[in-house]
Amino acid sequence: MSDVKRTNKRAQKAKETRRRILAAASELFVQDGYGATNLQDVAEKAGVAVQTIYFVFGNKRALLKELVDVTIAGDDEPVATMDRPWYTAALAADTAQDMLRTYVAGTTSVLERVAPIGKVLEAAVASDPEVAALWPHDVDPRYVVQQGAAKALVGKPGARAEVSVEEAADLLYGLLSPELYLLFVQERGWPRERWEQWVTRTLSTHLCSSGGTS
Repeated sequence: MSDVKRTNKRAQKAKETRRRILAAASELFVQDGYGATNLQDVAEKAGVAVQTIYFVFGNKRALLKELVDVTIAGDDEPVATMDRPWYTAALAADTAQDMLRTYVAGTTSVLERVAPIGKVLEAAVASDPEVAALWPHDVDPRYVVQQGAAKALVGKPGARAEVSVEEAADLLYGLLSPELYLLFVQERGWPRERWEQWVTRTLSTHLCSSGGTS
């Protein structure tokens, strides 16, 4: 076997191990809570030695951070949300209404993944102040994403002329929030389709000159 093949095989094995650890951590953090889960539990669930987790991630806080980042992205590829195909496709839509439909669908897929781990993160921050320090406080990355979408939307045909980028960003940020998604989908039991239709219609009413979801 060539050195290149050996290197590729090792890299692939390391990637698979990392994914197993993250999957185990996600299941246990959601099931038992961040505070009640120790790294030995995660190691046993993932089928690795606990030393492997320390080697790959460093500590439990770092493991949680990567889990949150990977959950938001949908995979472990180093591609920012604003460079993801679903995001760029939405922003490339011809009209404001078309963009909203595509954007809400893509954002809902993110919210489906993020909602369970979001509760874990909230509890972890409450019990361990150092967890909050893992993310910068100067800029909310979720707002940056919504602001980018708002800038694209207000310049498209069909957008309300009187709506500023700031107002559009605020509406996207508020209505497409994990908190509101959880309220309707988990607490009130709305299926994904109903949520998508409602939030698209609501955003269209405020952001599109024609309104509605025709």
